[in-house]
Parts: sequence; structure tokens; C-alpha cells
Amino acid sequence: MSQKKIKGVYTAIVTPFNDDLSIDYKSFYTLLDKQIEGKIDGVLIGGTTGEKPTLTEHEFQELVEKSVAHIKKRVKVMVGTGTNSTDKSVKETKLAADLGADFALVVGPYYNKPMDAGYIEHFTKIADASKIPICLYNIPGRTGSNMKPSVVLELAKHKNIIAIKEATGSIDQAQQIIKKAPKHFSLLSGDDELTLPLMALGGDGVISVAGNQIPQEMKALVYCLENQKYQAAQEIHYKFLDLFKINFIETNPIPIKTALHMMGLIKNENFRLPLCRMTPENKAKLKTCLEKYELI
Repeated sequence: MSQKKIKGVYTAIVTPFNDDLSIDYKSFYTLLDKQIEGKIDGVLIGGTTGEKPTLTEHEFQELVEKSVAHIKKRVKVMVGTGTNSTDKSVKETKLAADLGADFALVVGPYYNKPMDAGYIEHFTKIADASKIPICLYNIPGRTGSNMKPSVVLELAKHKNIIAIKEATGSIDQAQQIIKKAPKHFSLLSGDDELTLPLMALGGDGVISVAGNQIPQEMKALVYCLENQKYQAAQEIHYKFLDLFKINFIETNPIPIKTALHMMGLIKNENFRLPLCRMTPENKAKLKTCLEKYELI
């Protein structure tokens, strides 16, 4: 079990679909190659942005397998393996490890709304069974409940739980974790817009949506923050702030996937229900923003 610290920029990759809603691997490989060329630190496969909940077990396995084979260790591979069943999460995490993933991203159980003790037992069982290190993922807006800093810090004592993707939107919650976390434990922003403040407080990077569009620029932002070049980091942050915001004008990954289609990186903007295409009004706003950044 590795204790290597997770740092830098991990891009949460979308899962492109063909017209028949099968996975469009040609476009998917184009996205992976863009990340590698942008010298990103790693990619997240099968996360929220990758529409993991609508992938079949076979598709999930094939997606991870093909990702690892295509990347060939050029960047790190993190895989979303969290479900609202502890046993299923253990199974998916073991599978990701067997297929060559470097890390597993495990979201807090959604819908169940566990108590503090349930969170601790859930993640401990997964980490005990996993051959690869675990990154917790706290996003109360999607799961329906919050992992308190006290719970996160208790879990951080586990040698195979090495990070958290912090997506509560709470600076206070993040700084409580950063202040008291053990040295092996990383805090990664789950929101591009909060990368600067969280890293200025001692965070270690970001799991990024905008990285799909601007991997080099996200890498530059994090590099400046890692090296305490705060003025340069502020310039990058404010330059791309409108892009960070427009990517969440509708439920993620609807805007980012639509943007990647407009940019010519994926061949269509298909989603699996219950996600659907953007409203014409928001699509027009997105197009204007992408034109502003000369991305289209």
C-alpha cells in the first residue's frame, strides 16, 4: 500500500457517447491525449463528470482497461469506484486496482445518508480491502450528507486513505482538515474556482473540470500556487474565472461536454438520461464564453 502523496492537477474526464449511446472511444482517446500533451498530473476516469452512474459494469471495466492501456503510465490514473453500497464499492475498487489504476476516488454514500460512524466504517472497509490508495470525495450537494472534518481526520489516520476531494464549497471545512491532517494526506479542491484559495491555505491541487478544456493553463495555475507565485496565480485565476463559472451553469457534466463538442474534441454532445442537452439560452451563453477565450 503506497503512501505517495497526491498533488497537482487531475482532470475529471468526460465519457463521450456515440449516437447509439455506446462509448465513443475515438473521442475519448483524443481527450486523454490532450491531457498528456498538457502535462497534467493525472486523470480521473469514471467520476461524476464521466457519468459513472449510467455506465454498466461491463462498460466501467472496459473504460478503465482501455484508459490504462492508452495512457501507458504517462500520467497517473484515478478511478471513481464509490457507490452507496460498501460491498459494491469494495468490489469496484479491487477491480480498478487489478486493471492498473493508481488511485481510487471513493465518493461518500449517496441517498443512504450515513451517520459519522457509518462513514468511518464504510471507508475503512474499502481502504482495508484495497491494493491502491484511496481518495475520499465529499460532495454533500450530490450525496445528501456531509463528512464532517472530524470524520475526515479520523479516516486520514488510515495509511491507505491518502487524500480528499473537497467539494463542499466551505473554506472553513477545508482549512480545518488542512490544519490537522497528517503529512501523508492531501486535500484537493473539487471546484476549479476554489483552487487558488484552498491551495493558498495549504491544499495540494485540484480535481478539475476545466482541465478538459485548458489542461496547460490549469497546470500553470497549480504550478504557481505550489511555488508561492501568488500574483501570477491570481492572474490565471481571474483570467479563467468566467470559464470556471460557465462550466456549472447547468448540472455537471452538461456544460463541459457541450463545450468539448463545440471545441471539436468530441463528435457530439450526447448524454444518458436522466441528463439531457443544455437549454438553448444557456448554450448560447456557453458559446459566447468559449469564443471569448478563443477556444472555438
